[in-house]
Amino acid sequence: MRRLLAYMIGILSFAVIVVPVLITGVNLGKESGGNMTNLSSLESVMINVYLHDKNKIVSMTLEEYVQGVVGAEMPAEFSKAALEAQSVAARTYAVKHMHKFGGSGVSDHPDADVSTDHTVNQAWVSDDVLKERWGKKYDEYKQKIKLAVLKTQGMILTYKDEPINALFHSTSGDRTASAKEVWGNDYPYLQSVECKWDTASPRYKDNKTISVANLAESFGQDAVTVSAGNGDLIKILSLTDSGRVAQIKIGNKNFTGSEVRNTLGLRSENFTIESKGDEIIFHTIGYGHGVGLCQYGANGMAKEGWAYQDILKYYYKGVELKNIYGS
Repeated sequence: MRRLLAYMIGILSFAVIVVPVLITGVNLGKESGGNMTNLSSLESVMINVYLHDKNKIVSMTLEEYVQGVVGAEMPAEFSKAALEAQSVAARTYAVKHMHKFGGSGVSDHPDADVSTDHTVNQAWVSDDVLKERWGKKYDEYKQKIKLAVLKTQGMILTYKDEPINALFHSTSGDRTASAKEVWGNDYPYLQSVECKWDTASPRYKDNKTISVANLAESFGQDAVTVSAGNGDLIKILSLTDSGRVAQIKIGNKNFTGSEVRNTLGLRSENFTIESKGDEIIFHTIGYGHGVGLCQYGANGMAKEGWAYQDILKYYYKGVELKNIYGS
C-alpha cells in the first residue's frame, strides 16, 4: 500500500511540476503584450526552409540554418567578430520571419519560414555547395563559422522586445543609408551612420559606362528625345541625407536613384555622373542598398578590436541583445 501511495505521489508531482515546465519550454509563440517567449532547448527550434533551386521545403535547426547563411552571405576569411555579428543578424532575420515567433514566412510557400532565394530572403547554401566553393579550405572555414555561430548561440537583436528587421549589405561607401531614404519606411534602429571601415572592400568603387542610346532605351525614350530634352542630358537633382542619389533627371523625365540603380545594374545609389561625348560614366561608391550592418565595415571594426556586440549596436541603433533560449 505504501509503495502504491508513493508511486501515486510521484505521478502527481510529475504532473504538477514537470509537465508545466515542458509545456512552457515548447511555447514558441508570443506572450500577451507581444513579448517573445524564451525557449528551453536548442532542439525545440526548427525552421522550415524553402530550397528555391530544388523546389522543396526542408526542416533543420535554427543554428544549422544560420551556419548556411553566414557561409553564403559573408566571406569566411573575415575576422571572428565580424562573423559573429553576421551570425546574430542572420539569426535575427530568420526569427523575424518564422511562424513560431509570429512572422509571416514565405508568401508563395505558406509552410516555409524562409526561402534560400536571395531576392526574397537572405541567402543560404548547403555544405555541398560550400565544399565546392571553398575546396581545400572547407574544413578550416566551416569550423570558423561553426564557432562564430556557437559563440552567439541563440542571440538576436530586439527593439522594444521585438526582433528587428536585421538588414545588412556588403559595402556602404563612407556612410550607411536609413531605411526611410531607401524604402520610405522609418525604423528607429535603421538609421544612417558613418562607416569609415569599409574602404578595403573590393566593391568600394566602380565605374560603369553607358552610351546615350542605351541610356535612352533603358528608360523608354529614344536618343533624339533625350538629347533634345530641356537642360542637361542627365543631371542629379537631389541627394538623400546619406549622400545617395534621391532624384535624377534624364532627358525630360525625372527618376529616383533607386530606379536608375536597378535599371542600369549599378552597384549602389551612391553615384556621380560624368559625360564623355556620346557616353555617360557612372562612378559608384559602395555595394548594396546600404541599410543596416555593413559587412566590410564590420570586418574593419573587428580588425580594430571591436566585439560583435559593439559592432551590432553601432549599426543598429537602440537595440538590445537577447537570447531566445533563455540563457
